[in-house]
Amino acid sequence: MTLKERITEDMKAAMRASEKERLSTIRMLQAAIKQREVDERISLDDAQVIAVLEKMVKQRRESIVAFEAGGRTDLADKEKTEIALLTAYLPAQLSEAEVDALIKDAIASTGATSMKDMGKVMGAVKARAAGKTDMGAVSARIKSALAG
Repeated sequence: MTLKERITEDMKAAMRASEKERLSTIRMLQAAIKQREVDERISLDDAQVIAVLEKMVKQRRESIVAFEAGGRTDLADKEKTEIALLTAYLPAQLSEAEVDALIKDAIASTGATSMKDMGKVMGAVKARAAGKTDMGAVSARIKSALAG
């Protein structure tokens, strides 16, 4: 079963169970997937659906920061609930030790020695860790590994 099919089945289950928040979030996800398919005139595969999911989770994290800064904890809580529902569709997240091992392997395989090689290392790590970890945090770790 593809990821898109799983999302559709989960939407049907949420409708049957009258889970309004879950149904709303899944519909929003499906709309984002459909929008990308229409814009690019393609049918998204699992990797592309994961990219849509990552983008949506990132947007919600940014919204949480803004809402909390504005004192709107009710809206921040809603965003946190959506993140929890969306991350259920993402692959299992890598541990910090696994991410560190990937970074070390990437530095060794690319022969990186300074910050000039950041792009090479980031590309190598992203190829193996996309969808499995927060790439913003990985970027900071790569910078500290190359600087130190």
